[in-house]
Amino acid sequence: MVSERGVGNTIIRLCKGDITAFEGDAIVNAANSSLWMGSGVAGAIKRLGGESIERDALDKAPIEPGEAVVTEAGSLNVKYVIHAAAMGDDLATSEALIRTATQNSLYKCDELQISTVAFPALGTGVGRFPVDGCAHAMLDEVLLYLQEETDTSLREIVFYLFGEETFQSFSRALEKVRA
Repeated sequence: MVSERGVGNTIIRLCKGDITAFEGDAIVNAANSSLWMGSGVAGAIKRLGGESIERDALDKAPIEPGEAVVTEAGSLNVKYVIHAAAMGDDLATSEALIRTATQNSLYKCDELQISTVAFPALGTGVGRFPVDGCAHAMLDEVLLYLQEETDTSLREIVFYLFGEETFQSFSRALEKVRA
């Protein structure tokens, strides 16, 4: 199931499924500030992409909550993994951290001239942040970024959403986005 919306030269697309199946330039990992990859999205990326992703991330750790760093992508079908620290070592998050991690991930995309990127719902698994709040915060940040960065390299921003409830929350939030 897919839903999408165009904003300037960029398409925002929602997909229900596993982010590790994405084929494009980069995927975003829902990371903690120490960048160790345990469960949830990070665990799936490590399992399918290989432990070299975590080793590369740990070499760049620690980072401040809200920051993002880029690593290689192991055996995934992308070039890069962008580790967005949507929570600290306490595994707690907030709307502000989700917004900042989203924004910093988008900046990394433009630094690397990435045209296609996939995001998970940051902070909603281990961080236990409400999905509706996450959807609003992330889509709002993407829209603000696309409005401010008119020369962005990004042509497609995909949200890979695990489960029907999460997909529906993002779908409702995307309908409210004023493009």
